[in-house]
Amino acid sequence: MPSRKTQTKRAASSRAPACVSIRMYNVGFGDCFLLTFHYASEKRHMLIDFGSTSGPQDQPKNYMTRIAADIKAQCGSKLHIVVVTHRHRDHISGFATDGNSPGATIAGLKPDFVIQPWTEDPKAKPDALTATVPASTKSNPSAKQLQAHYLGSLEAMHRVAEGIDKWARQSKEAVDSGTVKQLAFLGEDNLKNVSAVKNLMAMGQAGTSYYVNAGMKLNGLLPGVKITVLGPPNLKQSDKIRSERAKDPTEFWQFRNFWATQHQAIARTASRRRAALFPHNVSAVRGPNVRWFIRQSRQIQASQMLELVRQLDDVMNNTSVILLLEIGSKKLLFPGDAQIENWSFALANPEWMALLKDVDLYKVGHHGSLNATPKTLWSAFKHKGEHGTHARLETLCSTKADQHGSVDAGTEVPRRLLVDELQKESDFTSTQDYTASDGLVREFTIPI
Repeated sequence: MPSRKTQTKRAASSRAPACVSIRMYNVGFGDCFLLTFHYASEKRHMLIDFGSTSGPQDQPKNYMTRIAADIKAQCGSKLHIVVVTHRHRDHISGFATDGNSPGATIAGLKPDFVIQPWTEDPKAKPDALTATVPASTKSNPSAKQLQAHYLGSLEAMHRVAEGIDKWARQSKEAVDSGTVKQLAFLGEDNLKNVSAVKNLMAMGQAGTSYYVNAGMKLNGLLPGVKITVLGPPNLKQSDKIRSERAKDPTEFWQFRNFWATQHQAIARTASRRRAALFPHNVSAVRGPNVRWFIRQSRQIQASQMLELVRQLDDVMNNTSVILLLEIGSKKLLFPGDAQIENWSFALANPEWMALLKDVDLYKVGHHGSLNATPKTLWSAFKHKGEHGTHARLETLCSTKADQHGSVDAGTEVPRRLLVDELQKESDFTSTQDYTASDGLVREFTIPI
């Protein structure tokens, strides 16, 4: 008769899925992945992100509604897990319920679990918005105070993004089109997305919410599936963040106040013009030198705003959840938009680096940007290699060109150098390669 330990292993094996299918939806610039775990007697489904800021080419305008309908059809009206890697619009806009947004369809699937980064925990938000630092503790603020002010900074960033987005849309004629496009794109992506946030909160309250940070394990959510959270680290875990604040805690508070000050200045610029000193004696005709000076001034202001909003974008990306899924001998890595500052904590952990070496499928970080696939991580993947390599690494990239970054600056998304490497060393699929027969989705199957 088999031992109890052997019986337990067999029972666990019988509960493990036989395969996992991954549907990568073409949402244009954004992310949407539906993972289906095929068990002997059932299927369970995990949705990772559902958002877009620029639609796919040659697809109908209601593409998000169509995708939501397909998700519902695939799930058989039951979604088990929703993962929202971070708050950017290109990852959560589909969860909104205002207007024609399809968030109600997803909510109707009644997910059992909603997973979001620790920065979205509503229990932390009230303190974050009102916290002040007592003078007696400014030289050595507590972890709670640091967290509160960091979250407060994120909230202030949303207000800055709102002002920048409004300014960009009102300044189309005064600034070069490339700068305006980048400002509008990044400004809109960093808006608070209130409707989607509220819907996700409601789904989490109806089921169970997890607000996660690096090191957490969620192994009980799917039978036979290990789920390890590799990011984002919280402020206590991040040596880099903690050392900066220990060295100069005053700088952190200035960081928060800086966003608030910028928001107020941008809002004033966008909402009103300065009254003329002599309103009845103002000429509408401006000489060429004056027109040139005004345009140059506005271009400088736009360039400064663009640098500011890029920094906002980077900070929000680094709140991304990084998930490693282990099913039998297979490993799937979904890092959202995590950039190097987020990744650095995981890459410094030898145990996690050992786990990451034999990843079988990698969702390319941040739509293929230059700083979201660290070379340390890429070099460690042992399944990469030229065509014919055994068990070759599979890489999936949801992206759209000419939306983010600049080719001239070497910051375009997707980054050409990275794409060349992905194509050479892995079985690479981009949503940009979808054909008319694919429509809005391709499905990939990972046997276990």
